[in-house]
Amino acid sequence: MSFHITVEPSGRSFSAEDNETLLTAGIRQGIGLPYGCKDGACGSCKCKKISGTVVHGPHQAKALSADEEAQGLVLTCCATAQSDVVLESKQVTAEGGLPVKKMPVRVASLEKKSHDVMVLKVQLPATEPMKFRAGQYIEFILRDNSRRSYSMANAPHTLEVSPPQVELHIRHMPGGKFTDPVFSTMKEKDILRAEGPYGSFYLREDSDKPMILLASGTGFAPIKALIEHMQHIGSQRSATLYWGGRRPADLYMADWVQAQCAVMPNLKFVPVISNAEAEDHWTGRTGFVHQAVLQDHPDLSGHQVYACGAPIVVESAQREYVAQGKLPAEEFYADSFTSEADKAKA
Repeated sequence: MSFHITVEPSGRSFSAEDNETLLTAGIRQGIGLPYGCKDGACGSCKCKKISGTVVHGPHQAKALSADEEAQGLVLTCCATAQSDVVLESKQVTAEGGLPVKKMPVRVASLEKKSHDVMVLKVQLPATEPMKFRAGQYIEFILRDNSRRSYSMANAPHTLEVSPPQVELHIRHMPGGKFTDPVFSTMKEKDILRAEGPYGSFYLREDSDKPMILLASGTGFAPIKALIEHMQHIGSQRSATLYWGGRRPADLYMADWVQAQCAVMPNLKFVPVISNAEAEDHWTGRTGFVHQAVLQDHPDLSGHQVYACGAPIVVESAQREYVAQGKLPAEEFYADSFTSEADKAKA
């Protein structure tokens, strides 16, 4: 049985079967609903249910609490319709979602950037290459059909060269089903299976508000794609990148950022280190990266914030920026890097 799903205020609609989530149905039909992990762990897909009945599958309380569910909020990534449903979601893109493609990709290069970060570049099929927005991610489909998600660190215009490649920043998770091979046995020309693009994290180009780009660790990857895209389109918007790590080596492409600042006068870079050792000789900003933003910008009401990285950083930023009234909720865009351990807690 299928049900009619309407999204307000856009008025766009799609059908959903009673055995598929609202998000899956929307993606299948090109409806650009907001989402992140797709596993009930990050809360990025949370929206208001105006009418209708849904049933939620397993999810984390931090993504949707019992009180929020009682108030009519839903997680579209794990909610299935039991009737026709009307949702309220302000982030539905006017042009809809880009087509999701399943494809073989070839390992083009592996470059170790720090003790636990590898830059992996994979070659896409040359015919009809995947279209994506800067900031989105792809999923690798492993042999047991499990999946691992990684943000693309290059902007879409870079695919215009031949052969088209996407860049991914992989942090080693010891024992990781995908990251262990990346750091040990994977080699150039290996063939992997991938599917994408996914995610609703991308630059909102209809605004001229100054931007805070907030990254922790490899959360820099989608931010790098945004910066490349901004340069490509000649954006004149003011943007400040706050990139946090435990030690200076965690800011594994700081030289690249500095080079971009030299050619993009409206881009500023604030590196923040939380656990510097004496041997690091660090003389820059210290502490938690999301708090450094507030030290410099106690009033964020005129900004947009794009936050990526560890869930605790993204959640802390959202709580301290939005919940305390410093930033309008609709101007906080996030991609929380939920690991498989985070998702398993659902």
